[in-house]
Amino acid sequence: MKATITSIELKGPLKFFALSFKALNIMKQLQATQCKDFKKRGIWTKHYTMTLWNSEMELKEFAKSGAHLEAMQKSKQIAKEIRTITIDTETLPSWDVAKKLLEKAKVLTF
Repeated sequence: MKATITSIELKGPLKFFALSFKALNIMKQLQATQCKDFKKRGIWTKHYTMTLWNSEMELKEFAKSGAHLEAMQKSKQIAKEIRTITIDTETLPSWDVAKKLLEKAKVLTF
């Protein structure tokens, strides 16, 4: 199985509203997939998600389509930094472990 861990650091606290709107549409898209598990957390300008998938193909199909693709294309409008890492695992890690893994993640800065 594959898990993707993502963090997004917003440009400012008011960007939370734009993030929330996009997240609502992404959640609807996620519910229509074969995603095995999902976790989210965030406060102020730092937000995290984790998803667990049966395969990398399922993960990529989700990431490169629909509301998720649209949000990624417009992410520089609300994000200062996005980190993402994909790992092989049978379960989602704890938040402490996930944050450590993000230290080695692919980083996009805007």
